[in-house]
Amino acid sequence: MLRYIHKEGKPALAKMFIVLLILNGVLLLCLPSHWLPITVLAISIVLFAITLYFYRQPRRVYQGELHGLVNTPTDGKVVVIEKVFEKQFFNEERIQVSIFMSLFNAHANWVPVSGKITHLSHVAGNFWAAYLPKSSHENEHTNIVIETLNNGSILTKQIAGAIARRIVTYVSEGEEVTIGSQLGFIKLGSRMDIFLPVDSEIMVKLGEQVRANVTVLARLPEVKSPEIKR
Repeated sequence: MLRYIHKEGKPALAKMFIVLLILNGVLLLCLPSHWLPITVLAISIVLFAITLYFYRQPRRVYQGELHGLVNTPTDGKVVVIEKVFEKQFFNEERIQVSIFMSLFNAHANWVPVSGKITHLSHVAGNFWAAYLPKSSHENEHTNIVIETLNNGSILTKQIAGAIARRIVTYVSEGEEVTIGSQLGFIKLGSRMDIFLPVDSEIMVKLGEQVRANVTVLARLPEVKSPEIKR
């Protein structure tokens, strides 16, 4: 059972189990014939089951091409597909694809493309509801720029939501990463944004439910090497 629980959830689940065990034990000892202990026990079981489900670790292995494709970095619903002007890292038009994670989605995050991490930064901010457009730039988030071998660079953002208050990132700047490997974890409701080259082939639709390491998000254009002047 433990191997199906994400490592970020094990400490929280252990603490929750101890607290609920003590609470229910005290109520049962103090009010053995009352209806309250049974009610609290039922609520405790439901709460623990929901938390256990939230911290599940999907046992999926990416099996697609290693270069040229964009792996969906998290489970959730596609809430944005639009052209935007990304001025912080690329200073050019990009296609933004945003995936919203509800409380019922697995919140593990996965590397979207193979390449080298050329930038990683954590930015403090607000905690607006993650489905709102302004959450992309106003909420607390982590920026991850990955430079691919032949398909340019992409920007991935881990974004905190109204309830999510902790973003965990397992990669570091300068690291070589492989598509489908573990990227991090965002606790509770949140979202991820991916900024792709403007001529990428988007392979998902607005409103679509997607799954990390299963759904292909996009196909990247091949970047031509600059011609050598003679």
